[in-house]
Amino acid sequence: MLWQGRRQSSNVDDRRGMGGKGIAIGGGLIGLVVYIVNMLLGGGDPSQLQQPGLSQSAPMSTEEKAVDDERAAMVKVVLAETEDVWDKIFEQQGATYKKPTLVLFRDGVESACGAGSSASGPFYCPADQSVYIDLSFYEELQGRFRAPGDFTMAYVVAHEVGHHVQNLMGISSKMQEMRSRMSETEYNRYSVMQELQADFFAGVWAHHAQAMDTLLEAGDIEEALNAANAIGDDRLQRESQGRVVPDAFTHGTSAQRMYWFKKGWETGDIKQGDTFNAPNL
Repeated sequence: MLWQGRRQSSNVDDRRGMGGKGIAIGGGLIGLVVYIVNMLLGGGDPSQLQQPGLSQSAPMSTEEKAVDDERAAMVKVVLAETEDVWDKIFEQQGATYKKPTLVLFRDGVESACGAGSSASGPFYCPADQSVYIDLSFYEELQGRFRAPGDFTMAYVVAHEVGHHVQNLMGISSKMQEMRSRMSETEYNRYSVMQELQADFFAGVWAHHAQAMDTLLEAGDIEEALNAANAIGDDRLQRESQGRVVPDAFTHGTSAQRMYWFKKGWETGDIKQGDTFNAPNL
């Protein structure tokens, strides 16, 4: 991804140096399952999933801080690129795009949706219209998920911004309203639809970002598809539990996540991303 030297968004709240107590996942089997589910690229309410504890990383070396700062610069550029694209798309629809805030943190963070942590992975909070990212997730993508590359992280940012777009469109509030009226299994099904639409919106962003400016380079889309494949519910369940439980899916299978990102990338048309009325979902 050709991100160096480009505009960085100013809509960033950098809390990496604030220190303080982090948030840790509870131990045992339940903690492990919650950890795996949370690592599926955000969209949930972290306050429903985490237990407070002490989880504070050691101070960074000068070299480590330099790497972290470079990653921060990259995601600020990606955020700026999403602003340019969604500004244009909303303007074409006769609307105004309200930009989200990107909150960079380390270990633990407080949001209007509750407490978040590094173990949560990136998440979006509709209540404060902010995307929360601990940049150590970049290492998780490379190591745990075997999904390296700068554009893999760009996909993560674009996915969370996709949740912000859903919030602006009123989809998030409708999901929240439905939550109390449904069984967990039924709500999980709608959660999958919501997450797949965020993947689609990430693909739409990539389509228009490339059309507006030469941000992408050879292999970038393959990096995003590899990441979508690596974080499918079926794959993560199989790796963590040894079996697949479709009723517990909350984000979609690897094939579904790849399909919807690719559809967004190929069409660039937000009207083709109605996952809530798509067959077989």
